[in-house]
Amino acid sequence: MFKAISSLRKSLVLPLHTHIRTLQTFSKYNAQAASALREERKKPLYQDDEYADVDWDNLGFGLTPADYMYVMKCSKDGEFTEGELSRFGNIQLSPSAGVLNYGQAIYEGTKAYRKENGKLLLFRPDHNAVRMQLGAERMLMPSPSVDQFVDAVKQTAYANKRWVPPLGKGSLYIRPLLMGSGPILGLGPAPEYTFIVYASPVGNYFKEGIAALNLYVEEEYVRAAPGGAGGVKSITNYAPVLKALSRAKSRGFSDVLYLDSVKKKYLEEASSCNVFVIKGRTISTPATNGTILEGITRKSVMEIASDQGYEVVEKAVHVDEVMEADEVFCTGTAVGVAPVGTITYQDKRAEYETGDESVCQKLRSVLVGIQTGLIEDTKGWVTCIN
Repeated sequence: MFKAISSLRKSLVLPLHTHIRTLQTFSKYNAQAASALREERKKPLYQDDEYADVDWDNLGFGLTPADYMYVMKCSKDGEFTEGELSRFGNIQLSPSAGVLNYGQAIYEGTKAYRKENGKLLLFRPDHNAVRMQLGAERMLMPSPSVDQFVDAVKQTAYANKRWVPPLGKGSLYIRPLLMGSGPILGLGPAPEYTFIVYASPVGNYFKEGIAALNLYVEEEYVRAAPGGAGGVKSITNYAPVLKALSRAKSRGFSDVLYLDSVKKKYLEEASSCNVFVIKGRTISTPATNGTILEGITRKSVMEIASDQGYEVVEKAVHVDEVMEADEVFCTGTAVGVAPVGTITYQDKRAEYETGDESVCQKLRSVLVGIQTGLIEDTKGWVTCIN
């Protein structure tokens, strides 16, 4: 038995030169692996396919993740450093992350459009950047600079260019998200923040497509209250509307119109879009007084309408005024410019003018024309990214 153990020990003790050869071989393979990794990192992140394999003719507003997302981080008292693109995928968060426990997060929505010549266009992304900064201030969060925000959106759009639908088939919806990703137990700002930009090709937001919407005036629930966060794109503004929205949809309506929280007599906005009311040559929309989101599409449509000779008024819009209007339409990045066919309030149902000759359609045509490059952009709203 002792002879066997001695023999085994001898076989396990290799000469020094054998160990050296083993280390040299390992070092060689390790260098090759590192070199391969460096070459892989040099490759462009985007694919050269002209288009992704998508049924562009049946594109709804659902999540179809594009290839890449942009990620950038920041400490509570620091500044955002340069981010980077990576494959779209799950992210790791502590169960005690500020966003999960206290809802400390805001988001934006913008779109990339494809021109007839294939080039990609962004619509006023700098305004999204400024709005995110205002929202971050309200939610006590650091935010990317305007240049950082716009650059991240550009990189995300270009890396996912094969997911931008052909002209007239939709757009690439781009979602910048800023959240308190650091862990925290007591109520307070998170110790770390993450800025993410991801994208998905989309078609029409409502199942009705470009057909007129049927809205229901909600009297039980309110969307926002004075002094709250209704005027910024906090994630906490959206889950509370789901109950009223679900109830309205179960009754056959497209969306909900919310009233003010104090008197419940003045129009605010729909679940995810601003509202306009037309009477004669006057176009009215609820004033942004802290409870209503100042939409970028809203702002753009107001300017287009003014250019076309309409009187555009921001004011408190009484629900009775809405029921007597000639036209009503909604605006938003996701919804675009959507005509409203009917509004139901209590036991009354009002019907509105729609169709190709409507004011809504004329405004929509100008806006979409600018966004897609079919109409010359004389306002500096459009950014070409390739």
